[in-house]
Amino acid sequence: MDKAFLRNLITAPGPSGYEQAPSRIWREAAKAWADSLDWDNLGNSYALVMGTSGSDYTVVIEGHIDEIGFIVTHIDDNGFIWFDKIGGWDDQVVVGQRIVIRGSEGDVTGVIGKKAAHLLTPADREKPTKISEMWIDIGAKTKDEARARVSIGDPAVIAGDPIELTDDLWASRSMDNRTGAYVAYRATQMLAEDRPAVNVIGVAATQEEIGLVGATTLSWHVKPQVAIALDVTHATDYPGADKKSDGEIAVGGGPVLGRGSSVTPTVFEGLRDTAKRLEMHAPVQASGLRTGTDADNIIRSGANIAVGLVSIPNRYMHSPSEVISLTDLENAAKLIAEFVRTITPESDFRP
Repeated sequence: MDKAFLRNLITAPGPSGYEQAPSRIWREAAKAWADSLDWDNLGNSYALVMGTSGSDYTVVIEGHIDEIGFIVTHIDDNGFIWFDKIGGWDDQVVVGQRIVIRGSEGDVTGVIGKKAAHLLTPADREKPTKISEMWIDIGAKTKDEARARVSIGDPAVIAGDPIELTDDLWASRSMDNRTGAYVAYRATQMLAEDRPAVNVIGVAATQEEIGLVGATTLSWHVKPQVAIALDVTHATDYPGADKKSDGEIAVGGGPVLGRGSSVTPTVFEGLRDTAKRLEMHAPVQASGLRTGTDADNIIRSGANIAVGLVSIPNRYMHSPSEVISLTDLENAAKLIAEFVRTITPESDFRP
């Protein structure tokens, strides 16, 4: 487990469309073992490990590296900054947070403000505060003072370093989905150390949170025979969780295997059988129509790719304190690497 690398990924600001910082960290680390590195115009990063067979048969292991965040939309005469969401925030989580704006001259720290509860009418106190009613305060007194540090279109993320709740459980923003990008890195690294027959490309994909965009681009850029998508999924081991809908999913309970319309049945079966062989607990989570992950766009890209989905249990998704298990990350990487080692140039995943 490379905790230092994971921490660097988690803390690097990189909301959808502005993933450059974590992507550079991912590629720089992959230089140590990849046969070649590349990235495309959308920002997707690719780390290639050549297989032993000499075949063109290729497997992609992909996790998106973007996170939800914010974007500056207006600076008023008093230097207060107005903003919009990048991705799916629960507005109530945003109130009162500290924030980092990625300015062209460097990071700018601010706080998210709103009218104090004391000043609200009783009726207004019962209403949820909307993003449009909040602003960012960077301590500027005028528009010109704020504009010297911040520009329209600058991205921002919630401030704060990861915290270790236990030796195994970490809490932070951006676990969705730096953890998936981390597992894609680790699984491909494991395969570089003990090479499979087929080629493997680890991918840190971009712009998942705003429409699974990077997944479509990588599908046609690489056109692999098989792709394993990695993401987080909702744990159901907290009060009020809906186990009837999301299943028995626990943080620390093992990587989760996706099954449903966006997953190729034979790839799911291969991952399931590999987990059994490793004696690894890997619960199954069903999705009738869409998984809400990059698997959806990869299988629907038209590039004729067989698709699997492995997810990391996550509590409090899309919040500044998402909770995951380090053991789940390492087991997900081991599971995927071992599954890829079962693939040969003759492997046929047509259902």
